[in-house]
Amino acid sequence: MTLDLSGLAVALATPFTSAGDLDLPAFRKLVRHVVGGGVDTLVPLGTTGEASTLLDAERDAIITACLEESQGRTVIVGTGSNATRQAAALTRRAQELGAAGALVVTPYYNKPNPDGLVAHYAAIAEAAPGFPLVAYNVPGRTGQNVVPALLMRLWENPQVVAVKESSGSLSQIAEVARTLPKGKTLLSGDDNLALASMAVGASGLVSVLGNVLPRETSALVAAARGGNGAEALRLHQQLLPLMDALFVESNPVPLKAALKLLGLGTDVVRLPLAQASAATRTLLSEALCLASDGTLPGVM
Repeated sequence: MTLDLSGLAVALATPFTSAGDLDLPAFRKLVRHVVGGGVDTLVPLGTTGEASTLLDAERDAIITACLEESQGRTVIVGTGSNATRQAAALTRRAQELGAAGALVVTPYYNKPNPDGLVAHYAAIAEAAPGFPLVAYNVPGRTGQNVVPALLMRLWENPQVVAVKESSGSLSQIAEVARTLPKGKTLLSGDDNLALASMAVGASGLVSVLGNVLPRETSALVAAARGGNGAEALRLHQQLLPLMDALFVESNPVPLKAALKLLGLGTDVVRLPLAQASAATRTLLSEALCLASDGTLPGVM
């Protein structure tokens, strides 16, 4: 089983109206903005997409709209849950709707033991036969780190084709790269570690920043993958203040504020998240100007 996930993937935000309802026109506009920036893969309904607060009917609408606006880009849907049966059902539904694969986060709150985590992915694969799965390791959210030895067990499942590594540990990322089996893909899950991760063997990035500046983020990934170290470093340094600003509060709170500045929807997030503080908005405005050579970037 193969699926080319190299290059830039964008973890898409989910826009809401001022009343907190799903804003599909704004979502479609965001997808067109991202696709126009030259990204390779679209990832709706992940952490950045506030998937844990969405209803099933809203999920279907998001997946359908993303596929319709993708212009042939690969669409990988976030289907993780801390309940294995729920994750399996969400994955099966993403397959039915026509997605190319699923991003499956480590179950949160439960803290599964290694055998349980292996069985979790096996059950999801069984529910969606032939459907590629991307394991998502983000211990800051789940409370549990998928260390390289455990990941090696997950690789034994032929449907687990890639890992989104968001441990924040470059040494762990390097070890995953060193032991990566043939045919599997390592993706950085952190914008600020993308350049370093690709230097030690990652094939691409699943980005939050790409919602805001897809063209610049795509150029960074292309330069890093193409061996143009000087250009990759220049872009990394240009974009780093904005990368950091997007995480001064819980993602996607700052991202939603940045998207509002660009005319890409409101800054509304669903409870238990609250909208960005005034200090965060000021920081974002300044970082956006720095990242785009002195002025707020325009959106077509």
